[in-house]
Amino acid sequence: MTRNYLITGGAGFIGSNYVARLIKRGESVTIFDNLSRPGSQLNIDWLNRINKNAFKLIKADIRERKALELAVKNMDVIVHLAGQVAVTTSVLNPQDDFEINAAGTFNVLEAARCSKKKPVVLYSSTNKVYGGMDEIQVVENETNYRYQDFPYGISEKFPLDFHSPYGCSKGSGDQYVRDYFRIYDLPTVVLRQSCIYGPRQFGVEDQGWLAWFIIAVLTGKPISIYGNGKQVRDVLYVDDLLDAYDLCIDKVHDVAGEVYNIGGGPGQMLSIWKEFSSFLEEMTGERIPVNWGEWRPGDQKIYVSDIRKAQKDLGWNTKVSVKDGLQYLFDWASKNVDLFS
Repeated sequence: MTRNYLITGGAGFIGSNYVARLIKRGESVTIFDNLSRPGSQLNIDWLNRINKNAFKLIKADIRERKALELAVKNMDVIVHLAGQVAVTTSVLNPQDDFEINAAGTFNVLEAARCSKKKPVVLYSSTNKVYGGMDEIQVVENETNYRYQDFPYGISEKFPLDFHSPYGCSKGSGDQYVRDYFRIYDLPTVVLRQSCIYGPRQFGVEDQGWLAWFIIAVLTGKPISIYGNGKQVRDVLYVDDLLDAYDLCIDKVHDVAGEVYNIGGGPGQMLSIWKEFSSFLEEMTGERIPVNWGEWRPGDQKIYVSDIRKAQKDLGWNTKVSVKDGLQYLFDWASKNVDLFS
């Protein structure tokens, strides 16, 4: 059965990949995006080349409540990806961050609540809702950090501790989405995503670090590492994330109201420079110089998702290895260097 999908932020990295998947399988798709992010128009152009008649584009902002209400009216599924995405930007401009992430998410939920169709709402949250996690015992190794007491990573039961305006705004949306299931019986699912990467990612210095480092190397831009480069993230290839979206939607009657940590898990951990640089130097055949800076506010020494709940409830698991995923991203970026000028 064909569903009507609304993808907020559908011109972004994750959104455009999901839209491409949906239109290839014949779903009815509407993108709701203000096209403000670098690369968004390029992603729309790419989707048009796939099939320009297969989706509708509404150029609008999630802060525009009336536009959202009209867009949501006939939707079966809302995948809410639109947002301000960088911690550093939130520190510089917390008001915009709040209005986009917290108030914008509220607008999406209200539009869904008022819809007669009671659409499924998937919310793209973040591991930043767990804060700096300074109280966790961490072991420092030569090239990375490791948890002393959490071999499977951080589960959904870990206390929330919003650290940075970004953590607060995304965490606010996270909790509102959960509560709209409990109070209004709206079928919602929260996905606290870790480090997602892949093609169509126009990374910049303060967001999308895997793509940014690759783009910087290919275009001759300087690379800055904040902290000591041993910070660890569990990285997840975008196609694996989209599998989780599909499973949440297909199984929403069983998982509505749930929260899932979605990342690469313990099997796909990577330190942001001490280990990633080895992959990058192997792909380029060059030694890569970097500039070093102070630690940034709210930066976690290590974050790894405990993905066992998603594995159990959704039957989901990662398929793309770190090595293969990074090669896919590097190959895409190498073939499209002109897009980054």
